[in-house]
Amino acid sequence: MKVKTIIALFLNLLVTGSTIKAQDTVALSLPNIFKEVDESYPLLRVYQNRISSIRALAEGARSWMPPTVSVAIDKFPYQLSMIREKSAMNQAGIMFSAQQMIPNAAKLNAKRDFILSQQDISSNEAEWEKNVLHYAARLYYYRRFTAERKIKLVHDYEGLLKMLVKTARDKYVYNQSDLPSIFKAEASLSELKNMETMLLSQVAESTIGINTLLSRDVNTPFVIDSLLQPTDYQADFVNTDDTTFFNRSDILATESRIRSMKSSLRLAATGSKPDFGIQFSHGQMFGMPNQFSLMGMVTIPIVPWSSRMYKSEVRSMNFDIEAMQNERSTMRLMTRQMIREKITMLNFENQQLRNFDISILPAYRKNLESNLLAYRQNTGNFFVLLDAWNMLLMKEMERIDKLAQVFAIQSEYEYQREKK
Repeated sequence: MKVKTIIALFLNLLVTGSTIKAQDTVALSLPNIFKEVDESYPLLRVYQNRISSIRALAEGARSWMPPTVSVAIDKFPYQLSMIREKSAMNQAGIMFSAQQMIPNAAKLNAKRDFILSQQDISSNEAEWEKNVLHYAARLYYYRRFTAERKIKLVHDYEGLLKMLVKTARDKYVYNQSDLPSIFKAEASLSELKNMETMLLSQVAESTIGINTLLSRDVNTPFVIDSLLQPTDYQADFVNTDDTTFFNRSDILATESRIRSMKSSLRLAATGSKPDFGIQFSHGQMFGMPNQFSLMGMVTIPIVPWSSRMYKSEVRSMNFDIEAMQNERSTMRLMTRQMIREKITMLNFENQQLRNFDISILPAYRKNLESNLLAYRQNTGNFFVLLDAWNMLLMKEMERIDKLAQVFAIQSEYEYQREKK
């Protein structure tokens, strides 16, 4: 095959490229994966069940204690024959009693509010867990994307190298090529096969990870978006006063815990409020008229030996609330730091990626093209041509590695910002 044909093929590969043959039938985009994970991942159902449990518990929060009914024999003489006498001395009888404690309504309302306050915690924790799962999905997805890009690159350069080797062997007959360089080129072909095997293992690993997140068989085939591009977050880099990350679910979960603790504090404070009770007793007498009694009861929680309990509990909770508020402030501070670090790193990584596209790769391509032309005109050396091929391949690989780094930092940034 003529070297001119090789040059034309190489230029065509640079412009158009080839696609990896896809035997899969299902295409998955990242939004599709996020949606399926949110609907099917088992851990998320845990939070849904917890919320349902809290709501069910709150339905009975304002319930009263059950009434107490008692029966007793009262003032029976040891001489049982006396119970038949009709006299004032015969006070024997059977006593029936019913008692009902009436809890303070403020206590019941505070208990219900405390229970319901916990559902916001579970709801925010569920949203944060979704963010964690989305982050894992992004990493798997981008890892497979970059691995497939490298496989495509390996196929392209493998085809080019095979043509170069064939041409070199043809030229060797006319003493226009050296045998050691041909052997080195053939060794490079074997290295490409080894590299492809490694990349296929990365694709398989990412496929297993995504299928696991989707709660389906790990070997389920699918294809991914082959036209992914990094998201432009330049506006976020410029904006240094953004505080929308305060609405991140893990921070909101901490705020929900603070509100829940305040509800618990209000519940503990109701310990100073009295409870009430009523008791009705009926005496079925044997020797005198029947009797009844009606008694009201009230607790006195403000006495010193009782009030110490709820007062100490209230003081303890105030310290807990203050500690949680400090924790929230720390979370906000660390989140601000992480977000600023990631967006700054992303900005510089994107600059390096642009340098590859604008100057680095074009220069190495021109180097290979000029060596191809020189080799065609019998003024070049196959060893130098092979080195130019290898250098361009390595720089193309470095460019994909840099793209992978951009995607990784972008994923971390979107995780810190809880991007949906």
